Amino acid sequence: MVNKITQSGFSLAAALLLGLALLTSAGARVFASADVTGLFREAASSASQLRRDTNQMAGFSKSRMSWESHAQQINQIKEHINNTGKVVADLHDARDGAAAWQQEAIDRITPLLQEIASNTESVINHLNDRQHTWHPEYQEYLKSNAELAADLSKLIGDYIDYDSAKARTQELQQKLGFS
Repeated sequence: MVNKITQSGFSLAAALLLGLALLTSAGARVFASADVTGLFREAASSASQLRRDTNQMAGFSKSRMSWESHAQQINQIKEHINNTGKVVADLHDARDGAAAWQQEAIDRITPLLQEIASNTESVINHLNDRQHTWHPEYQEYLKSNAELAADLSKLIGDYIDYDSAKARTQELQQKLGFS
């Protein structure tokens, strides 16, 4: 039986995300723009999984599933937030070697992930304190998380699409002899 939902590791990731703005380049690994593209692909994969999990959990709010089932699902979401947070931390480490548009993408992705982490922490606290799932505030957290995860996944996907289009344009320019 599930007792309390553990927050170990989760609070650490949330604190890590909140501290990303304070990172300095001292001691950071040197990344090329192409390496950053690979990190964006990793982030897209994690964000896509996070989107699926949060949508599934939002669907739980329309059913009569036990709070223990909710607790199991929120633990999976917590794990995906932590994984995505690690990739975003790597993106912040790579920021100095990134193209300007990649730096902008990193800056736009971070607050969305922070908000998802904050909402997820609220879901965990609600389940630990009340152990019921019918409360409107709780359901709003689930809905918000699903919307934020969808926004995060789409945003990262849009930046990956931009990168692909930009690379294709440069390839065509070279092929046609444009400078």
